[in-house]
Amino acid sequence: MHTIAICDTEPIVIVGLRRLLEPEAGLHILCSGGSPAEILDLIRANPPRVVMIDKAFGVPAVLDFVRSLRRNQPLTVPVVWGATMSENEALRFLQAGAAGVVRKDAPLQELLGCIRTAAAGNTWAEERMLSEPAHSPLTAREAQVAELVEQGMKNRDIAGTLGISTGTVKIHLKHIFEKTGIRGRYGLALSGLKAKGVLPGSGADAA
Repeated sequence: MHTIAICDTEPIVIVGLRRLLEPEAGLHILCSGGSPAEILDLIRANPPRVVMIDKAFGVPAVLDFVRSLRRNQPLTVPVVWGATMSENEALRFLQAGAAGVVRKDAPLQELLGCIRTAAAGNTWAEERMLSEPAHSPLTAREAQVAELVEQGMKNRDIAGTLGISTGTVKIHLKHIFEKTGIRGRYGLALSGLKAKGVLPGSGADAA
């Protein structure tokens, strides 16, 4: 049985989520709390397998929570959910160590797929958060730039790593976006994670 802790800004959401999840075989709500600090205290003695944290606490606070949980409770995995979730935010949460990112309006089966995939030690994100590339061959240098973007590096860091100028990095990125049809560096990073199988890409596949 997978145990879950819920950290949400709205108590009524915690009640609703408990009623939705507890009837499901293999899922049990261990505890819930109204702040990141509170939930960290609650799970210290009895760690759950998954902690769901509301993005509404603010991106910086949630990023700190995810990193702290990964550092201090390695057997517990964080899932970030929220009323809205941009590609940029989803990528930052995943890079910080989140095992899943999902919107609050996701269908129940997608939410369950996210929780179960995260509990199994894999990474999950909704299909609609990911940009679908129209694949065209990249040059070796463009592939290197794309890989470093996926790792979260900025243009100046990429330039230093590859021994090229930041202007050249920008040119490579322009060509990458044109060839793949991807919207921006965050979409590029998410697409790379999906292509490597880090993100299954859909709740149906993950469940």
